[in-house]
Amino acid sequence: MKPLHTVYLGLGSNCGNRQANLLQALQHIRARAEIGPISSYYETEPVGFTAQPKFYNIACRIRTDLEPEALLALLKRIEKRMGRQQAERNAPRPIDIDILLYDDLVHDGETLAIPHPRLHERAFALVPLSEIAPGAIHPRLGRTVENLLAKLSNWGVARLSLKPRLGLDVQQETPAVPLGLSRVGVTNLRRNIQLLSNGKPVLFNAELDLFADLAPDHAGVHMSRFGDAVESLIQKMTLEPMPDIESLAGRLSRRVVAGQGALRSEIHIRARSPLVKTTPVSGKTSEDVYTLIGIASTTADRTRCLVGVETEGMTVCPCAQDMVKDYSRGLLLEEGFSPEQVERILTTIPVASHNQRGRGTLLVGSDIQVRAENLVHLVETAMSSETYAILKRPDELFVVNKAHRQPRFVEDVVREMLYSLVDIFPDLPDDAFVLAKQENLESIHKHNAFAERYGTLGEVRRELRGEGLGMAAHTSLDQWLKS
Repeated sequence: MKPLHTVYLGLGSNCGNRQANLLQALQHIRARAEIGPISSYYETEPVGFTAQPKFYNIACRIRTDLEPEALLALLKRIEKRMGRQQAERNAPRPIDIDILLYDDLVHDGETLAIPHPRLHERAFALVPLSEIAPGAIHPRLGRTVENLLAKLSNWGVARLSLKPRLGLDVQQETPAVPLGLSRVGVTNLRRNIQLLSNGKPVLFNAELDLFADLAPDHAGVHMSRFGDAVESLIQKMTLEPMPDIESLAGRLSRRVVAGQGALRSEIHIRARSPLVKTTPVSGKTSEDVYTLIGIASTTADRTRCLVGVETEGMTVCPCAQDMVKDYSRGLLLEEGFSPEQVERILTTIPVASHNQRGRGTLLVGSDIQVRAENLVHLVETAMSSETYAILKRPDELFVVNKAHRQPRFVEDVVREMLYSLVDIFPDLPDDAFVLAKQENLESIHKHNAFAERYGTLGEVRRELRGEGLGMAAHTSLDQWLKS
């Protein structure tokens, strides 16, 4: 693999849609380079030319395996492709791309000089560069960009009317209808994230929803800052992966509150995660996939985090099975079997019913860490049977037999999840939050069946002890996150 070089480029445009031209050039460059930080847009007067439009200028850092001459050739092809006429030196330029710095290289040539000769002469090259790399050193002069710019400023370069193109901050304007909004943000933001699994970093493809509240005197949130919060944290994760998905959600929620100046933020992360399972009879190993869930909310006082899973299993309908059992009982009696023999037969063999693929979800919010893999097993055991990615014939028999001997309604599955959670995690405090839900994809009906229960573990435990508190006592996820 070729080594990557750190290069700083200066880009300018003074005809057509100048901002669009700069963005288009960056897209072309991205095909052969990793683009890092990009400066703001700066407007300057053309130097040495009269009666020409002003330039928009930016600087950016790239990482590329191209050698200097090959990189220059690429940049010239991009300029030509975007309509620059190299022979007409005095004509306005849809794009002008210069190599400002290339590693610590000093190179003098007829067509290529590095560092760029104007870098220590012209502020329009230094100011954008100083925004993204003030400490970069000019290898010929041994001085930082920031130092060179200060020297130029003392020479009166301010007459160039160099200024950042910030424009009006529309989001901070007062809206036509002054109403605060509960949640504003971005959804379905897809990124790769790194989490620790058994002490090793593992890459996950994740889907993120990021929200902040919005005051009634603000027109909107800064949408780009949601992406900025994600990108900056993901860059850090390449060096230090997050220990778990709920920690990542918590870190993101705190960044969103700070970046948006919000009173509250809320983050939802869903990532597909592998889990190795062994089939029950043949002992074959397979990699099943479940959905890992992280949710967090931050206020001025605290950050609340939840970890959860969504996984699939199988359920068998008790109602249909009971009808089949009654029908079979009548047939057996007609064939001359005694009532005792009939009951013995019906308790010995599995009785038919219709099946559903079930999708169960379990969320737990607590300061005590709960491993997501453990929640997967709780959800699966709450159904009539777990399912597997690979099944040999003896495994199929085992799964079908197990499921039909353990028929469960959608409501039963939710109750089993909660009962198992309380039983297996007695150390979880009463103020911990839990949400269990099940959706059965019906096989003989045109609808799906759904059930859900949420609340604090204290509420669930009291009901299990027979201290019924009524439906009003169920604390919702939104209430718990805000508490």
